[in-house]
Amino acid sequence: MSNHRTILHLDMNAFFASVEQQADPSLQGKPVAVIGSGARTIITTASYEARAHGVGTGMTTHEAKRLCPELILVIGNNREYTRISKLIFEMLGQFTPLVEVFSIDEAFLDLTGSLRLFGRADVIAREIKARIRDRFGLTCSIGIAPNKLLAKLASDMQKPDGLTIIPPENVASLMKTTPIRSLCGIGPSTEQRLKYLGISTCNDLGHFSSKILTRHFGAMGARLKQMGQGIDDSPVIPTTTEEEVKSVSHSTTLDHDLTNKDDIHKYLLMLSEMVGRRARRYKTKGKTVTLTIRYADFTTFSRQETLPSPLNRSGDIYRAVTALLDTLQLTQPIRLLGVAISNLVHASEQLPLFPEERRLTTLSQAMDQVNDRFGETTITFGTLLGQDNCSHVIAPAWRPAGIRDVKVK
Repeated sequence: MSNHRTILHLDMNAFFASVEQQADPSLQGKPVAVIGSGARTIITTASYEARAHGVGTGMTTHEAKRLCPELILVIGNNREYTRISKLIFEMLGQFTPLVEVFSIDEAFLDLTGSLRLFGRADVIAREIKARIRDRFGLTCSIGIAPNKLLAKLASDMQKPDGLTIIPPENVASLMKTTPIRSLCGIGPSTEQRLKYLGISTCNDLGHFSSKILTRHFGAMGARLKQMGQGIDDSPVIPTTTEEEVKSVSHSTTLDHDLTNKDDIHKYLLMLSEMVGRRARRYKTKGKTVTLTIRYADFTTFSRQETLPSPLNRSGDIYRAVTALLDTLQLTQPIRLLGVAISNLVHASEQLPLFPEERRLTTLSQAMDQVNDRFGETTITFGTLLGQDNCSHVIAPAWRPAGIRDVKVK
C-alpha cells in the first residue's frame, strides 16, 4: 500500500435536504424529504430527522409518509444544488489542484503535496468544514486515509458533521472487523456472492484464495482481495483531466407508463434534442445510437446501431432511435426511455458540402444560439410545445464542468 499519500474524502451531509432547510428556516430541525416534480416521484434525499424514522432515498412518497406521517415533502431545486456544489468544489481547489469530483456532493482531494503549505491534514479538514459552514450553512463529513478506498470508508464512520482519520498503521486492525458492505464498490449483489463463499468481513476477503475469487469474479477477483486488505493505488484524477467521455446520453422516468407510439415519439424527440444540444455544445458527434427502454415491471434493455457517418443533429438522432423502436415488438407499457450517442469523434466546424445538409446544420446552430442566450426550449420543435422538459434528475455522472454538466431544471 502507498503509505506516503494523504487522501481526503468529503461527503456533504443530506445535501439536497440540508440546502432546503438552510433556504427555509421553518424546515430546520424537521423531517424533510426532497422529491422530484413529476407525478411519479421518489425520495431523492431525506434529512437526518427523517432518516431517524427510517425514511431513505429511493422510497415512494407513500412508503415514506407511512414511516413518518409528519414528513415534509419539498420539490427539489436542482439548479440551486448544482450552483452550490460548483462553488464548494471551486473552494476545495484552493487547497490542492488534485480534486476529483465523485458526485454532486462528494469529492476526493490528494493533500500529499499540500501539507507543507497548509499544515496537517486534520487542520485542512477543519478549515474546509468551517468554510462550508460559514458560507453555506451546511455540514459535511470528512475522511482522511492513505488512499481513496479508505478515505471513503472513513467519511462514512461519523455522520453527520464527522471527521475520521485512518493512519496507515491502523489499517490492518480496522480491516479485521469492517464488514465487506462498508467498502465502496461492493454493492448488495457482490456482497451476497461473497457471503456465499463465507466472506463477511474485510479480513475474510483479504485472506481468501485469489484463485477462487478469480474463478467467481474474473479479473475483479484480484481487486476484491486488495480491497479486503485496504489496498487502493488509484490516483485522484482532477475533473479537468478525467478520462475522455465515451458517450452522451439522457434518460427519463416517465410520469405515467406509455403505450401510445405518438407519446413515445415525443419523449424520444425531447431526449434526442437534449443529447444533441450537449454534443453540439462540446463539438462532438457519435456514430453509434442507443435506445434504452424500461418496462413497467422494471425489465430494462437497449438496442443500438452503428451508422455510416457520425451525427449530432437532434433530428438525425431522433430518426435513428425511432428506427430502432420500429424494430421492437413492445410487450408492456414503458416506464423509462433513454437515448445515447457513443463511438464519439470530434465535430468539424466546417459546414457540409450539400445544400440541404448545410441548411439543417445552420438551422441547428441558430436554434442553439437562441437557446443558449434565452434559455432551454426557447425555440423547440413544434410537436414539443407544451411538453414538460425531461431535465429533472441529476445523474450520478454529473460533473461541474464539461459535457457531463447537464443543465438541470
